[in-house]
Amino acid sequence: MTDTAAQRSLQKLRIAAVVVVVAALLVAHRFGLLEQFAKPERLKQTLVELGPWGYVAFVGAYAVLQPFGVPGTVFIFVAPLIWPWPIAFALSMTGTMAASVVGFSFSRFVARDWVAKIIPARLRRYDDALERRAFATVFLLRLVLWMPPMLHAFFGVSKVRFWTHFWGSLAGYVIPLLLVSYFGERFVDWMKRQPPAVWIGTGVAIAGAVLGAWLWRRRRSPR
Repeated sequence: MTDTAAQRSLQKLRIAAVVVVVAALLVAHRFGLLEQFAKPERLKQTLVELGPWGYVAFVGAYAVLQPFGVPGTVFIFVAPLIWPWPIAFALSMTGTMAASVVGFSFSRFVARDWVAKIIPARLRRYDDALERRAFATVFLLRLVLWMPPMLHAFFGVSKVRFWTHFWGSLAGYVIPLLLVSYFGERFVDWMKRQPPAVWIGTGVAIAGAVLGAWLWRRRRSPR
């Protein structure tokens, strides 16, 4: 196969991948799946009604929807409300890794040029760190930031190798997903018991911390 023919075949595969993604999102919207997965209570009810197929539906929906905008936290916080924490942890890890691979692969092999233009500058600053310490950088970013779609995209357009991204992400996800799976139901129950004053106080404290950090950075920045 000549280089020109190979390039044409690759272009066709990219177009087909884009068509599949768009079609999947349109189908999800047409049948109201996006509305269900946007609300944890609806998601819980849907998965319970599916019985054993709920495992497959959970991982499949997570892998397809999360890289393209549906928050992954919806899935990982609902899982321990439905299943015992070991099952919730296993499903959350599987779904999160699947979504990470889909997002990474889509950015690297399908829409690399377009994705590269929309990567925020705050992620671009990690390019050099990825080149020198790829595994450690992937691990730390996953540990701190978890699974935002833009982070999948950033890794996809970076120089990090697929398997380095895979194992670094897996290691970075273990601790936060284990904590959410084990304490998730307890945390949700605790939140429901708190009076409005607690949330008001928490909001004020967060706003104060953000304002303080902004003022500190402003004072330290050169005039």
